[in-house]
Amino acid sequence: MAYKIDAEKCVGCGACEGSCPIGAISQKEDKYVIDAEKCVDCGACEGTCPVSAISQG
Repeated sequence: MAYKIDAEKCVGCGACEGSCPIGAISQKEDKYVIDAEKCVDCGACEGTCPVSAISQG
């Protein structure tokens, strides 16, 4: 199951974007989103988020 970013918690820092080895994270307006079609469930992004906005789901 792909990871997702909670838009309510996301502060738009971009820390997660650089941690994704396949480029599944992109900026949409002032927040970041994960493309579920590209996400390979590696979890690299989850630990980089300073506000714990990323979870598997």
